[in-house]
Amino acid sequence: MKGFPTTIAIDGPAASGKSTLGALLAESLGYLYFDTGVMYRAVTLAVIEGGLYVEDEQAIGELAKSIRIDVQPPSVDDGREFDVLLDDTDVTREIRKESVNEHVSTISAYAIVREEMTAQQRRIAKENKVVMVGRDIGTVVMPDADLKIFLDASVEVRAHRRYQEMINRGERPDYDAVLRSLINRDQIDTNREIAPLKPAEDAVVIHVDCLGIQQVLSKAKELVKNV
Repeated sequence: MKGFPTTIAIDGPAASGKSTLGALLAESLGYLYFDTGVMYRAVTLAVIEGGLYVEDEQAIGELAKSIRIDVQPPSVDDGREFDVLLDDTDVTREIRKESVNEHVSTISAYAIVREEMTAQQRRIAKENKVVMVGRDIGTVVMPDADLKIFLDASVEVRAHRRYQEMINRGERPDYDAVLRSLINRDQIDTNREIAPLKPAEDAVVIHVDCLGIQQVLSKAKELVKNV
């Protein structure tokens, strides 16, 4: 391809820094930053509010078919990176509830949920110049993205990063618990039958263990220039 990329996919495991990179890169380009994980959080919130059982895959699939989720530039200057709308209701803050954290991994692994969310993610990508972040963007959601980046880091580095983020938010995390949580999330993400976490064949893999975010951003900007 020659010319400026209008669709950029950034994938990687939990706490690899892909969301931070995606937000900074989108800001520098003037693109919509879209972390697809919020869609699965929005579905999970809808499941909880609807009183559905987390194990009822069929009912959750029907719910996923019936709702519309949109991601838009932030309308409120409260630190958010974008608005998340669930059937036109702003749920940007609600999707971060602990109850959502507890169940989003299970719900996001359901095949019908991933199918429905993938369709909605593609709709949003068609409507915007976008930096889309997730775990299956380059392989499933946007296999024809102009640029694909995969961030990789050891689980220990990622656990330390997540641990520090939690401390900065005033929480009192247990490092070993954070590490176990990421190991479990990695197992779910890499071993699920539908859209497992892996780099696309034509993705550029950036190993970030020894890099700061500005160094990673510089590498990404160079990739944008050289597409």
